[in-house]
Amino acid sequence: MTTITAITPSPRLRITARGRRALALLVAAPVLALGALGGAGIVGQAVSGAVASSSTETQAFQEVTVLPGQSLWQIALSVAPDADPREVVAEIELLNGIAGAIQPGDRLAIPAEYAS
Repeated sequence: MTTITAITPSPRLRITARGRRALALLVAAPVLALGALGGAGIVGQAVSGAVASSSTETQAFQEVTVLPGQSLWQIALSVAPDADPREVVAEIELLNGIAGAIQPGDRLAIPAEYAS
C-alpha cells in the first residue's frame, strides 16, 4: 500500500517594515563603526602610513609656454636636442600630469636635466 502525502509549498518570505528597519540597522552598524574609527584615526593608520612613507624630494625645473602649433615633440627637441625625444616627452608628460594634449598658452615644467 502506497501512502500519498500532499506537498505543501513553503510560504514566501515576507519582510515587514519593522524587519526592514532591523535589517538596515544590522547592515549599517559596521559601516558606521568603521567610519567612526576612521575619523578617530584608528583605521586610517594603514593608509596614512603608505602616504607618509612616500618620497618628498623636490625637483628643480624650468617652465616653457606652449606656442601656437607647437607639439610636445617639438618642445622636447628644442629643450634637449641631444636626448631621445621619446624619453623627454615621457618625462614632460609625467612631470606635468598630462597625456599628450597641450594647448597654446599652457605652461609646462621641463625637468632640470634638460633645462638650459
